[in-house]
Amino acid sequence: MADRPLIGVSTYLESGARWGVWELEAALLPAGYPRLVQRAGGLAAMLPPDAPEHAAATVARVDGVVIAGGPDVEPVRYGAEPDPRTGPPARARDTWELALIEAALAARVPLLGICRGMQLLNVALGGTLVQHIEGHAEVVGVFGGHPVRPVPGTLYAGAVPEETFVPTYHHQAVDRLGSGLVASAHAADGTVEALEMPSGSGWVLGVQWHPEMGEDVRVMRALVAAARPGRPVTEDRPGPGR
Repeated sequence: MADRPLIGVSTYLESGARWGVWELEAALLPAGYPRLVQRAGGLAAMLPPDAPEHAAATVARVDGVVIAGGPDVEPVRYGAEPDPRTGPPARARDTWELALIEAALAARVPLLGICRGMQLLNVALGGTLVQHIEGHAEVVGVFGGHPVRPVPGTLYAGAVPEETFVPTYHHQAVDRLGSGLVASAHAADGTVEALEMPSGSGWVLGVQWHPEMGEDVRVMRALVAAARPGRPVTEDRPGPGR
């Protein structure tokens, strides 16, 4: 267990969370995220919102960072007016997670962005988003799925070399790529489904889908391996995509 890297996953504050006799504000994270980290051979830590000036100290205490999925990024972050279909802003979360991304990039700590996390990574590096697309979140509150195809020679393709069917739920997407980022997977309609920093820039990957809702651990396993280079990765149990 001592060899398992500690992977910090961003969380968010939600008012009105209920358990037992309590209804209080809580720092939340869907259980699929820590379970995916654990299945991929890591130890999971929750990173609740904090002051942005504490992001560097937070990142210094973990071996890898995951920016979790969630609400739409506020359009002002990438210089756009909000589309009527864009959700309400989550300003405190945007601020904290952008600070985590910047700290991870500066310290070259392996970084994985999932859905919103990928979009926020793109925005952090000066990219923009399409505020509404059709076909990637067909039923409200229900994950769908579609195939994604890797770009040969990329970091993502090294982890998942073949076309795969992935769990998806999003209505926004990457438009202009941020500085230094390259697309590493696409959907059939051309939507950028993964992006990354090129070789030599550290381990930085974003995926538009939700691996925590599926059985394939290879993306997370690649993060875990990057967080402890040269050490074997021990997984909790066998399963598809291993």
